[in-house]
Amino acid sequence: MTNEHPGQRSDPRPNLAEHYTRFRVAERLLLTGHSHQAWPDVALDGVREAFEDAALDVERKWGRAFAHADRVRAGFAALLDAPDAQIALGANTHELVVRFLSALDLRTRPRLVTTDGEFHSARRQLDRLAEAGLELVTVPSGPVATLAERLAAEIDHRTAAAVISSVLFETAHVVPHLEAVAASCARHGAELLVDAYHQLGVVPFSLTDGLADAWVVGGGYKYLQLGEGNCFLRLPSHAGTMRPIVTGWYAEVGDLDPPPGSAVAYAQGADRFAGATYDPTSHYRASRVLDFFADQGLSPARLREISLHQRGLLVAEFDRLDLPAAVITRDRVTSPEGFGGFLALSSPRAVDLQSALIERGVHTDARGDHLRLGPAPYLTDDQLRAAVAALGEIVRSDSLH
Repeated sequence: MTNEHPGQRSDPRPNLAEHYTRFRVAERLLLTGHSHQAWPDVALDGVREAFEDAALDVERKWGRAFAHADRVRAGFAALLDAPDAQIALGANTHELVVRFLSALDLRTRPRLVTTDGEFHSARRQLDRLAEAGLELVTVPSGPVATLAERLAAEIDHRTAAAVISSVLFETAHVVPHLEAVAASCARHGAELLVDAYHQLGVVPFSLTDGLADAWVVGGGYKYLQLGEGNCFLRLPSHAGTMRPIVTGWYAEVGDLDPPPGSAVAYAQGADRFAGATYDPTSHYRASRVLDFFADQGLSPARLREISLHQRGLLVAEFDRLDLPAAVITRDRVTSPEGFGGFLALSSPRAVDLQSALIERGVHTDARGDHLRLGPAPYLTDDQLRAAVAALGEIVRSDSLH
């Protein structure tokens, strides 16, 4: 059993609440930080700028908009510890995953390997492909300590790709040893797609950790506070020969009127996985937030430090309640560093608890039998204590019996 001692961690946070007045973070108990974090006030400046640029230049606004898109690409590349990364952008991870899947040779390699812990954007699409005749191997996500080893063993010469998360969205478990999956994919000529959505902005990520040839998908809706419409697909160097079937006109080389009968051409670099016309407001907003994070010193290392402090505090307050394990409990084996940015509490009444908490002004969410408490850097320790105290009052009340 691993004991956590959050009291030994000093609070590393700057005073951030004053920058989030529109979301009223000082007045509300927003523990949905693993799902939808509040946006800093500067995000609204980005939205206004997008409108003003459109009003000023009308259809010529796109030059300004593309500059913001480049800022977003650079922000994601930095989070991957790969400043030169090739980054394709999309409104959501699903559209990017679909473009990736459409570039695979599924006729000669009709096998996909995944886990039962993937987020719905991949889970549903893969299940539907299995219904259509592809072979889908779904590896149990637990125990997480051996997940990479078990995934690697399922990859063979018929495997087109492995699709896995680096942090599991239900439990917050960090999946260790992904380099073993990458090595197995390399041996068998398969692709590796890593969903890092629940890692970026809360656990440092680096492509140098054996993932140089991996595809990486993620976005800024959660921990990065970028809001909707800000997702990305990182392309490995060998992607330059691939031709996704699902393709938008932004992926044209530049000639929108190719000669009749000629092959469909693709741009070089990440643009070959580009889509089509989109709402650029999301990138204006994201640019402002990325700059805000830089100004506040919210680097991946600092964000991890804050996360460990806050999650540790939630753990200590929960343990202090000494609630019946039959009603609600937590993982007491995995070390603090083995988790991402939220505390997942196991309970057969998780959905009921989430509903009762919202009635008390505590915003959380539930996934199956997991109640998820997601702190964020702008919350104070006292707010976290108040949220856990409300949970204890609910469990001990008659409302759940």
